[in-house]
Amino acid sequence: MKRLRKGMHVSDDNISTADALVAAARALSGAVDQLDFAAPVSHIYNPLAYAWAPHELYLRRFGNGRKRVVFIGMNPGPFGMVQCGVPFGEIGAVRDWMGIDAKVDKPTRENPKRPVEGFACTRSEVSGRRLWGLFQQRFASAEAFFAEHFVANYCPLAFFDHGRNLTPDKLPAREADPLYVACDVHLRKLVAHLQPEWVIGIGGFAEARAREALDRTGVRIGKVLHPSPASPAANRGWAEAATRQMIAQGIWA
Repeated sequence: MKRLRKGMHVSDDNISTADALVAAARALSGAVDQLDFAAPVSHIYNPLAYAWAPHELYLRRFGNGRKRVVFIGMNPGPFGMVQCGVPFGEIGAVRDWMGIDAKVDKPTRENPKRPVEGFACTRSEVSGRRLWGLFQQRFASAEAFFAEHFVANYCPLAFFDHGRNLTPDKLPAREADPLYVACDVHLRKLVAHLQPEWVIGIGGFAEARAREALDRTGVRIGKVLHPSPASPAANRGWAEAATRQMIAQGIWA
């Protein structure tokens, strides 16, 4: 499979959707960069800035046209999107299945306990390995999966308390509220451009945020178990559990 580069071609009938997603991501990146976060947050990573090159390739190749199902995760993982700019970005899946490989810069203030190594990162993003592993098993190719599906994160920022990952739901309300406003605006743009029938929260947080942001839009909201290794249920067979949930909700046959 050929690797995608900045000069890749996007068909004329899909370019307006891809361009809209690129513009929305740039606006989200700028909005969250204006926010302030206090201790215990020691470092903040915005992959939409330093890992923009692979993220844009992802949007331009796979964000074209209408999607039936949009999956929404919480925020970037330290060995996934933090490294490669793609949601749930297990390096092998992004590089070898999606065919995306591009230069990743360094964050403005790098966390020495969580260095950004880009596509040279050898650590596995377990949640991403499980998520993309299921999609690889069920669909013949990345193109077949993305024909009707798309994967995004609700929040583009990764937060760290030195070596510890902090998720957005652990932020105090005074910091979380303006962050959620920016993320809600972006989610509504994403849905307006992709026009999905379903938005599926990967985990309870993403489902709850989607229900609030997309209230009265007519989009159907669902949920699948989060594939995090911190979840005992996910460790007992995430792919099988998620597949059962998708079938029970009528999303997959």
